[in-house]
Amino acid sequence: MSVVTVRDARGDDIETIVAFNVALALETESKHLDRATLRAGVEAVLRDSSKGFYLVAQTSAAVVGQLMITTEWSDWRNADWWWLQSVYVEPAARRDGVFRALWTEVVARSKSAGVRGLRLYVENENSRAQETYAALGMRRARYAMYELGQE
Repeated sequence: MSVVTVRDARGDDIETIVAFNVALALETESKHLDRATLRAGVEAVLRDSSKGFYLVAQTSAAVVGQLMITTEWSDWRNADWWWLQSVYVEPAARRDGVFRALWTEVVARSKSAGVRGLRLYVENENSRAQETYAALGMRRARYAMYELGQE
């Protein structure tokens, strides 16, 4: 197991983030993403922090994991919630503490920022990820998710 460090994503991480998101969509939803659209979306986040931010986890060898944070304002609580999105760890690095390192950084930053809580969505069939999130203290929310949008 290598030492894992977490940092903000930079412009030179774009291709890695794109590749990770392509792999994530294929693995979790059997979905093929358009790389040009995805790349533009990643660049938009890196250019405009109001859209969110990416964290990457790296070992001495390479970037091995990522996640993106977006915010949701809660008028009920007069505070932000952070949503974890685009969570991905390379298969060879799974169960090596990569997600835990990302999670620890997110929790610390959210506390410093006065964030009310952390949320994410996970595929119903992804029991391994659900077990990981539960082991870190997250619990299943009481909400179902609905959507209307263009695929």
